[in-house]
Amino acid sequence: MLHRLLLPTCLTALVGAGAAMAQTPDLDGMTPEELLPLAQREGKVVVFSLSSRIARVEKAFEEAYPGIDLVGTDMSSVKQIARIEAEQQAGVHEVDVVYLADTPVAFTALLEAGRVQNYVPPRVAGEIPAAFQAPMLAHRLSTKVLMYNEAAYPDGSPITNLWQLTLPEWKGRVMMVDPTQRGELLDLLTEIALHPDEMAAAYKAQFGKDIEVEDGLDGAGEQFIQDLLANDLILLPNSDVLNKAIGDKTARNPPVGFGTYSDRRDNEEEGWALQIANDVEPANGILFPAVLAIAKDAPHPAAARLLIDFMFGDDSPTGGPAFEPFNVPGDYATRETVADDPDSVPLDEMKAWTIDPARTAAARQKIADLIITLQ
Repeated sequence: MLHRLLLPTCLTALVGAGAAMAQTPDLDGMTPEELLPLAQREGKVVVFSLSSRIARVEKAFEEAYPGIDLVGTDMSSVKQIARIEAEQQAGVHEVDVVYLADTPVAFTALLEAGRVQNYVPPRVAGEIPAAFQAPMLAHRLSTKVLMYNEAAYPDGSPITNLWQLTLPEWKGRVMMVDPTQRGELLDLLTEIALHPDEMAAAYKAQFGKDIEVEDGLDGAGEQFIQDLLANDLILLPNSDVLNKAIGDKTARNPPVGFGTYSDRRDNEEEGWALQIANDVEPANGILFPAVLAIAKDAPHPAAARLLIDFMFGDDSPTGGPAFEPFNVPGDYATRETVADDPDSVPLDEMKAWTIDPARTAAARQKIADLIITLQ
């Protein structure tokens, strides 16, 4: 802490920080080859990651760039945002790179607040559509979609319309991670509320009559949220609990729930039978970007940029060791030279809504308040 340091040390630190800030604009245009000696002098890079797969990236990065220690911490997007805000308010700058979702909050709480900066590696800039380069660089598209147990339901998903989740036979048999604790699930419910016409049409298709929205609710999407919670929606602390409950191959009459499509990658190892319910009206969930950014006053600015460049992979169709941890069914690379896993539902056939972070950000507090009221 600063009050424990001698004045000369404080001055040295301040001068060093100023020099690093002066360097930053030049670093943005450097190639990996130019960044490497600077990053090796820094010797370290610290990343907060929404995915535990950062451990595999760590191994590949350290093999590719000896002398640079990658310190990765698996942390939810909500916790990342809260920690960055708290640390920077306290004058602490220990993290270099954030890898997170919950973009409706990240855009406002981190980017617009100046707590992170966007960085697009020059090496791959021409291979990433402009829509994925700003306001924050999207590394891949991930999902929160309806999942079921394909061992218990070998003929396909038992759910073909979201409104079926509100029926008595599914009472207490629908799950999701608590949306008040996991921003992507709040984004999912917000997106449902933002499609009232489609939810109304799906209601009529399921029940053969027009929906009647209760007083105090705004549209068929909010009515669905209320009806789903009233049907004893089970809220869980984390995705591990959810995946086991839905996907356990030995389970009889297992539940369904909103989870992450790419968690199917662990089916064989965990004894799960997770599968996506894609043929669902009006949608099976959401697609959302997982973004990368550099933290304000990152202590290892060259290594931070080198890591972000590295995470977009090499020029092979799979992206090589750097991207292969994310090249699984249910994850979709934003870099156009990387081919999606052949077992993925093709992106253009995915029946999920792609969130508009700005629109979601404007609506999500209302839905958060509604959920709290209904719980």
